[in-house]
Amino acid sequence: MRIRSSVFACFCLILEVLGIALFLRGFFPVPIKSSFSSKSKLSDVPPEPFTGRSLNSSKVPDALFKRVVIVLIDALREDFVFGPNGRKYMPYIRHLVERGSTHSFVAKARPPTVTMPRIKALTTGSIPGFIDVVMNLNSPALLEDNLIWQAKAAGKRMVFYGDDTWVKLFPKHFMEYDGTTSFFVSDYTEVDNNVTRHLDSTLKRDDWDILILHYLGLDHIGHISGPHSSLIQPKLMEMDDILKKIHGSLILKEAEGALPYLLVLCGDHGMSETGSHGGSSEHEVNTPLVLISPAFKKKVGMEKPSTVEQVDLTPTLALGLGLPISQNSVGRLIQPVVDEASLRDQLRFLHLNGHQLSYLLKDSMPAYEKEEGYEQFRVAEKSHGNWVKLVVEGNTSEVLTNMGKKVFKQYLEALRAMSEALSKQLGKYDIYSMVVGMVLLLLLLLLAMPEALSSASEVDLPVSSALLSLPFYLLCLLLSSVHVLVCTSAESSCYFCSLSWGLVFGAVALSSALLCILLSMGVGSLTILPKNTAMNKECGGWSLSELDILLLAGTAGHTLSLSASSFVEEEHQVWYFLLNTLCLVVFQDVCRKYFRERRANFGSLEDDDYILPSNEGDVVASPLADLGVTDAGSEKWLALATPPLTLACCRLLRSLNQTGVQWAHLPDLGHWLNSFEHKMVLSLFAALSLALIYFLVQRRCSWVSKIALALGLLGVYSYRAAVGNVVFPWQHGGGNMSKGTVEARFVYVFVLGILFTGSKDLLRSQVITADARLKSRGLWEIYSGVVLLVALLFRAHNLPVLCCCLLVQTLMAQFIWKKLHYDAAQTTIMHYWFGQAFFYFQGNSNSIATVDISVGFVGLESYVEAPAFFLTALSTYAGPLLWAAHLVCYLSSEKRSSVAVGHGCYCLALLRSVPAAAYVVLVTALRYHLFIWSVFSPKLLYESMHTLLTVAICLFFTTMEQSRRP
Repeated sequence: MRIRSSVFACFCLILEVLGIALFLRGFFPVPIKSSFSSKSKLSDVPPEPFTGRSLNSSKVPDALFKRVVIVLIDALREDFVFGPNGRKYMPYIRHLVERGSTHSFVAKARPPTVTMPRIKALTTGSIPGFIDVVMNLNSPALLEDNLIWQAKAAGKRMVFYGDDTWVKLFPKHFMEYDGTTSFFVSDYTEVDNNVTRHLDSTLKRDDWDILILHYLGLDHIGHISGPHSSLIQPKLMEMDDILKKIHGSLILKEAEGALPYLLVLCGDHGMSETGSHGGSSEHEVNTPLVLISPAFKKKVGMEKPSTVEQVDLTPTLALGLGLPISQNSVGRLIQPVVDEASLRDQLRFLHLNGHQLSYLLKDSMPAYEKEEGYEQFRVAEKSHGNWVKLVVEGNTSEVLTNMGKKVFKQYLEALRAMSEALSKQLGKYDIYSMVVGMVLLLLLLLLAMPEALSSASEVDLPVSSALLSLPFYLLCLLLSSVHVLVCTSAESSCYFCSLSWGLVFGAVALSSALLCILLSMGVGSLTILPKNTAMNKECGGWSLSELDILLLAGTAGHTLSLSASSFVEEEHQVWYFLLNTLCLVVFQDVCRKYFRERRANFGSLEDDDYILPSNEGDVVASPLADLGVTDAGSEKWLALATPPLTLACCRLLRSLNQTGVQWAHLPDLGHWLNSFEHKMVLSLFAALSLALIYFLVQRRCSWVSKIALALGLLGVYSYRAAVGNVVFPWQHGGGNMSKGTVEARFVYVFVLGILFTGSKDLLRSQVITADARLKSRGLWEIYSGVVLLVALLFRAHNLPVLCCCLLVQTLMAQFIWKKLHYDAAQTTIMHYWFGQAFFYFQGNSNSIATVDISVGFVGLESYVEAPAFFLTALSTYAGPLLWAAHLVCYLSSEKRSSVAVGHGCYCLALLRSVPAAAYVVLVTALRYHLFIWSVFSPKLLYESMHTLLTVAICLFFTTMEQSRRP
C-alpha cells in the first residue's frame, strides 16, 4: 500500500499527539476525592462518642462567629506583614498582630502557587494538581464539595467583590458580587478601586453573613516590577487602610451578647524574588494568615507566628460557622481558634475533623487500617467516649480534666498523621497510560519518522503482509494478556481498564497491526544499508569524531541527569557546562582545519560560501562583505575568534539572570541594570542591542522589510521608554509613565508587515515558481519578523540576550558549520543545545514562577485570552524557538534543502522526545513522593509542550518540501 509522504507525515503527527495526550493523562494525578456522596450534609455528622446507653448528640456545636470577613490579598508574602518592613508596610495590622485580639500564622501553600488552584484549596481543603495551572486560564464551575456551597446550603448570605475567578468557580452562590479580571496585569489601580468602591455601602448593611474581598493590585505590581518595587509600599499601605476601615466598622456593629465577628487576612500565594509565582520557593509558598476577633485573647507582644497548612483554614472556618467540613478536605482544625470554647466543644470539633479525615483516608488508601493516624484516631475516639460518659455522670474531679487534655493531645496527633498521609498521597498515577503513550511516541520517532521525513515522495506501507503474519497474532495475544494482567492486579483504576472489552479488543488489534507495520518498515530500511557499503568503504568507513562523541555523550548525559530532582531544579548548569565544552571542541576543529590539515583547495569559495551572488548577475547580500571579510586571512582569524567570542557571550549572559532554585535569590546584572540609578546605563545597553539586532537581521531582507524592521526596532525602544524602563537622551527626569499601548501597536503593524512579505515570498516559491532564492528570502524574512516581535516582548535588560543569540547564530553559520562541513545531524544537535541554553539565559527555569505573564498584555488595553496566551508562550520559549527557526532557514539554504531539512527535523524531534521518556521510569519509581512530583510536573509540562510544538513544526516544513515533488 503506497501513500504520499505528506499524508503519512500527518498521520504520524496525529499519533504523536495521541501518545503525548495519553502520557499526560497518566502523569497528572487524579485528585483525592471521596466517593460516598456528592456533598457533606448535616445529617451525615457522626454522633458524639459515648460508651453508655443513652442517645449520643449528633449535632454540630454552635457556631463560634456570627459574621466573617475574608480579605484575600493576592501574592501577599508573609514577610510583608511579619518581616522587618511589616511596621512600615502595614502598620495597623502589625499593631494588631503584636497587641490585638489576634492569632497569627504562616500558612504554607502547596505548589502550584497559582490563583485558581489556591482558591480551590482554600474552599475545598483539598490539594489541587498542576493540571489546574492550565484550568487557571478558564476556570470552570467547581462541583466538588466546598465551603461556599455549604454556607449557601445553610442559608448564609454571601457577598463577594474582586477576582472574577470566584464568580466562575461559584456561579449563583453569592447574593451580590462584582468580579474583576485577574489577567490584565498592567492595571494595579482600578482593579482594586473596583473592589473598594463597594465597601462603604456594604459595611453599613446587616443583610450579609460572609463578605469576601479579593484584591489583585499587589500581584500585578509584582508581575510588572517585582517585590522590591517602589510601588509595593503604597499598595500595602492602601490595603492596611482598608483593613483598618473594615475592622473599625465591625467593632461599631458588635452587639452585647451576640456572637463575635471574625476578620481573616490571608494571601492565596506569595511572590518570588522576580515578582512571579507558581513554584515552590519559600517566598512563594509562605503567606500570612491573621485571624482577628474579640473572641481571642489580647496579645502582650510580638510572637513568632507558628506554621500551618493553607488548607487548614477550610475546616477551621467550617466549624467556626457551624457547617460540615468539606468531605475532600485534607486540612485540620487550627487549634488556637477554639481555645476559648469549653473542653467538650473542643473535643467535639476535633472529633468531627478526625471523622471526616478517617473516611477520606478509608476511601483513598486500600491499607488504611495500617496507617498510624487512623489507629491513633480510633484510640482517641474510644478515650473520648469514656470521657464523655464520665462527664454525663457528673464527674468533676481533676482526673477528668487531665483525661480530657490527654484525649485532646491524642486527637491532635491523629489529625496531624492523617492529614500528612493524605497530603503525601497527592494523587494516583496511571502508569499504564503513561507507558502506552511513551512507547507509541518512541516507536513512531524511531521507526516511522525516518520514512515520513525521507526524500521519497511516497511511502510503501506493508499492510497486507503485516496483517497476515504470525507476529501480528502473537502480538494480539501478548497485548491482551498484558492488559488482563494489569487490570486484575492494579491497586488503582486505569483508564484503559475502564473501557469495554470490544474497545479493548479493537485497540489491541490496531496496536498490533501498527507495531507490525512499523517493524516491517524498520527491517526494510535496514536491508537497504548493505547496498551502500561501497560508498562507506570509499569514505573510509564509519567513525566518530571528537565532536560526535561529545554530542552523543552530552545529550545522553543530560537525559540521565534528569533522574535527580536537583539536576532538574538546576538544569541550566548542565546546559552551560555542555555549551562551554562544545565551544572548546569546535575551537579544536577550527585549529585543526587551519593549522594542521593541508589546504589543497585553498582559495576556492564555491563550496564554502554561505550565500553567494548568482552567475546571472542577481545581487544577493553576502555575509562575508557585511562582516568586513575581504580575504581568506581575515576569514581564518574570524573563524578562530568565533568559539572564544561565543564563550564570552555565554559568560556575560550567565551573569545577566540568576535562575534555578539554589541561587535564584542572589543579585545579578539584571537587577543592577533595572535599578533606578542605573537607568541610563540600561538605556545605552538597550539602544546598542537594538542597533546590533538590526545589523545582524537586515542583511537577508528586502529593502521594504529593512525599512519596516528599522522603524519597528525604533518603536521597541519607544515602548520601553513609555513604560519607564529606559529614557531618551533628551529626557532629564523619569518622564510620564504609561502602558505603552500605542507604541506597542505601532510595532505590531511592522511585525505583521514583515511576516506578510515573507509569507508571500515563501508561498510564491512553493506554488508559482521553484525559486530557491525566493524561498530562502521568504524564510529569513519570517524569521526577522519573529525576531522583531521577540524584541518587543523581552524586557529591556534581556535585549542583550537576543542580540547575543543573533550574533552567535551569524558567526557559527558563517565560519563554523559551513567551513568545517558539519552535517545536518551535527548542526541540529548544536542548535538544540544552544536553544536550551538560551532558554535559561532569558532567566527561565523549570519552575512556573519564572513565566513572565506581563508580556501577554503588551499592546492590549483589556484581557483577551488568545493573544495573551500566545505572547506569553512566545516570550517564554523564544530562545529554543529562534534556534529551531534558524535551523530550518539555515538547512533550507543548502543545495539539497529537502534532504537536509528532513534529516535535521527528524534529529530535532528525536532530541526533544527522548528526555521525556526518562520520566516514565523516574515517576514510576517515585510516584508517591510529593516533592518529586512538585518538581517534575512543571518540567514535564514544559517538555511535553515543547516536544509537541517541535514535532509539529518539523512535520510542517518537511510536508511542505514533499508536496512539491511529483
